Amino acid sequence: MAVGNRTVLITGASRGIGAAAARAFAETGARVVLLARDGAAVEALAADIGGGARGFACDVTDLDALAAVVAEVGPVDVLVNNAAILGPLSAMSEADPKEWAQTITINLTGAYHGMRAVLPGMVARGGGTIITVSSGAAHHAIEGWSAYCASKAGVAMLTESLHLEYGGRGIRALGLSPGTVATDMQRMIKASGIGPVAKLEWTDHVPPEWPARTLVWMCSADADEFAGTEISLRQEAIRRRVGLI
Repeated sequence: MAVGNRTVLITGASRGIGAAAARAFAETGARVVLLARDGAAVEALAADIGGGARGFACDVTDLDALAAVVAEVGPVDVLVNNAAILGPLSAMSEADPKEWAQTITINLTGAYHGMRAVLPGMVARGGGTIITVSSGAAHHAIEGWSAYCASKAGVAMLTESLHLEYGGRGIRALGLSPGTVATDMQRMIKASGIGPVAKLEWTDHVPPEWPARTLVWMCSADADEFAGTEISLRQEAIRRRVGLI
């Protein structure tokens, strides 16, 4: 599907990959709808982007709030499930159980809520694209990251489940594993000193514009072969197809 002149809803859009994606989709002519708990941040970003961009304060753990935004903005053609937190960076026996559970709720249940909010309309109209930002941590355990790894593993399975149930009804379900990206999350990881990712230098991370451009490409027919799977931006072949190298 071409993106221009379509409505793209992005969660976790106040900064990092979400904010970069908002700009990348807007450059194609798409109408972008930006969601984040920080309403002032997404409203300011939407005003800066212009072109009909809109920002809403919305917590993805609240399905009713998500559904209300979808009802207000009208048909959503593309959903980018991006909202996520890193969660407690500590050994499992030392992690705060409430913080651990909150990570699962935001990262996994929040992604399901996004899907649940847009699916009825997409199915009724005969199709749509739902992309969920995953992580290499979905497939490989990392010391001190049990909540994040578990939540992202669940996200990967959500994408497969969505494809299984709705792929034949016009829904393009895809996941994106962006690799390590130069965002505030990497600053938190570096400061923690926990795990191998904390040992990386800032220059080892890709800019957020790379996954943003990849998300736009994933809405094109060139990415159809990856429906129901997770694309890894670490792969040189994918970077070449997106035009990053």
